[in-house]
Amino acid sequence: MNIGIAAIEQRRDAASLEMAAWADARGFSLVRISEHHGADDGYVPSPLVLAAALAARTTTARLRISALLVPLHDPVRLAEDLAVLDNNSGGRIEVIAAAGYRRFELAMFGVDPATRAQRVTDGVAVLRRAWTGEPFTHEGRTVRVTPRPLQEPGPPVFLGGSTPAAARRAARIADGFVPTDPALYDVYRQACAERGTAPGPDPATPGPSFVHVTDDPERAWATIAPHAVHETGSYAAWLDESGTPGPFSAADLDTIRSHSAYRVVTPEGCLQLIDEGGVGLLVLHPLMGGLDPELAWSSLELFAAEVLPRLDVAPAPVPG
Repeated sequence: MNIGIAAIEQRRDAASLEMAAWADARGFSLVRISEHHGADDGYVPSPLVLAAALAARTTTARLRISALLVPLHDPVRLAEDLAVLDNNSGGRIEVIAAAGYRRFELAMFGVDPATRAQRVTDGVAVLRRAWTGEPFTHEGRTVRVTPRPLQEPGPPVFLGGSTPAAARRAARIADGFVPTDPALYDVYRQACAERGTAPGPDPATPGPSFVHVTDDPERAWATIAPHAVHETGSYAAWLDESGTPGPFSAADLDTIRSHSAYRVVTPEGCLQLIDEGGVGLLVLHPLMGGLDPELAWSSLELFAAEVLPRLDVAPAPVPG
């Protein structure tokens, strides 16, 4: 059984690299890499390792770590790894820093949940100082990080969050804010105004977080459904146990099918989604919830054959 599981995960890992190369070659502007630990669906626990592999398989797409759970990492080592990644990718790395909320993950790394916010603030400060390339003192130790990142003054560091406090923190320490609730961006914008600083880019208008293109949506849904239920239920449980607000709630299949976050559509239906929201809103998320790579590839190939040629510009996945 362990061998079988390992083979499945290896197949998904290989598929993720191939799919990123596929997207990069077709003009997608962003590949997103997330971080969670101890999940049973192939969720990536080592986003910087995966980002290094993706950097070798892509040439133009931005590589966004979304989100990077800063409290679970040593900030000096994080600064080094991100600097090397930025150089090796040709300056294509960007980060959404987050505090994390799953109790299991925090306990796994020995992190007191009460210290999460301060660890993010301190961690981002270390990144900024480290990327100057100059020596500085950190926890009583002399630190110097080389090489410097290719991007000046370093990779963009945005802050993710789901509370007004996170929005105000982003105004203090980050290059922008990526909220779970777009309404929180107003809190961030106001906090920036009070500080006399320009806010980062506006968050993208929410769109589907999963789009699967098929000639037979009903048949495809039968296979996709358990993965959608699993993803929604997992996030809902994680958020509920931590008391964290978020966009997920446990739901049955009928509710999920009627929700705009999961769309299984024909090529014509995909074009309609693009017309309704603009190509910049299209998110494919082909391996959602541990979806089988063969089914994911069937969607991408149909998208390339029947949707992409009818677009004036190449699509651009956006962070959720």
